[in-house]
Amino acid sequence: MADPHLRARGVIVELEHPAAGLVRSIANPVRLSQTPVSYRLPPPMLGQHNAEVLIELGYEPSEVEELETRGVI
Repeated sequence: MADPHLRARGVIVELEHPAAGLVRSIANPVRLSQTPVSYRLPPPMLGQHNAEVLIELGYEPSEVEELETRGVI
């Protein structure tokens, strides 16, 4: 991500994350002249949405809590 060409082409964006500080991410590759890209949220932390995804897949909140307690997720 430190490649000067990628940075010059705007492929890398830097976003402020509340827990991680300044993070680099891949920019949206779509470039529309009348609709510029805006970045409202930084990328999630690793595992940040585990509970929501597992509950949506049918796990009970108590099962998710047990997985977290055991260090599985």
